[in-house]
Amino acid sequence: MSKKGRVLVAMSGGIDSSLAAVLLHEQGYQVIGMTMKTWDYASAGGSKKETGCCSLDSINDARNIAVNLGFPHYILDIRDEFGDYVIDHFTSEYLNGRTPNPCVLCNTHIKWEALLKRADQLDCEFMATGHYANVRQENDRYVISKGKDDLKDQSYALWGISQKNLARTQYPLGGYTKNEIRQMAADRGFKALLSKPESYEICFVPDNDYRGFLKRRVEGLEEQVHGGDFVLEDGTVIGEHQGFPFYTVGQRKGLGVALGYPVYVTEIQKDKNRIVLGTFDELARDGMYVHQLNMVKYQQLSQQRMDAVTKVRYNDSGTPSVLEQVGDTIKVFFGKGVHAIAPGQAAVFYEGEDVIGGGWIASSFSQNN
Repeated sequence: MSKKGRVLVAMSGGIDSSLAAVLLHEQGYQVIGMTMKTWDYASAGGSKKETGCCSLDSINDARNIAVNLGFPHYILDIRDEFGDYVIDHFTSEYLNGRTPNPCVLCNTHIKWEALLKRADQLDCEFMATGHYANVRQENDRYVISKGKDDLKDQSYALWGISQKNLARTQYPLGGYTKNEIRQMAADRGFKALLSKPESYEICFVPDNDYRGFLKRRVEGLEEQVHGGDFVLEDGTVIGEHQGFPFYTVGQRKGLGVALGYPVYVTEIQKDKNRIVLGTFDELARDGMYVHQLNMVKYQQLSQQRMDAVTKVRYNDSGTPSVLEQVGDTIKVFFGKGVHAIAPGQAAVFYEGEDVIGGGWIASSFSQNN
């Protein structure tokens, strides 16, 4: 047994998770690699060749790293569990007029639980991933903070991990930039990893056609959610949409509406079967309600009204805000309007580099509403 301990590393076959395993191995940990099979794309009826973390090529790439370094590698099949929870939630959210974030949901409710369960069976004290983020213990809390590389920081996707699971989690790449990791891979002879494309797709929708996925997944969907009205903010009908699940807040392209100026989806009114369109300025909201919270840095807000920077999507740079706890919900006030706040997406609150906590966006509001 290594003096550093035994660590289970989630390996997708890509450069980041592979280098996470390599670095921990070099630091003296007893590494065990684990690749999760979450989805079989052929069963969705898609036309694109299976790619990404679930493909046979990716599994083989992860195994080859393990063989080269001399540590064990296993495949964990969680397709049933993944499908029941993540994909059912994905389809349900769209059918309720919201925009889901399956990757965050998978991290917090599937991958960590599945990996730590397996880690226990393999006598691993820790688990590690290739995320660009950091975790530390501060007093009685385990705190997630941003990774060194601002362009690759993935702390937004990790807000939902419980304190119990964070206590056993390591992020070996948190102190490096992507360019440094690429150079490390080259220096160690893993040049094949450098040519692998980055994957930004949802693993079970690798053709990026979520509308086609929904139609294949939900029998009779187009009959259930037939077209309704496109309306302006004042209620004026200006066209007909093809079904509210096929639109997202902030969408501009593919609307099929020509008004002589750009319009965006500003609201999805499921109960009225209406899609509200407006200008970019009308897309802005002054605040939002966030529920189903997971607090990270503090057990609850450190003040009744707390200053923070809030992100409303993964690639959001964040906006200064004031947080107010209202029961099990946090009401977020923005100093200036924030565009395209989509119910169903995750909101994450930051204090400097640290994640205060996060939750799911329930609704947005404007002060003049």
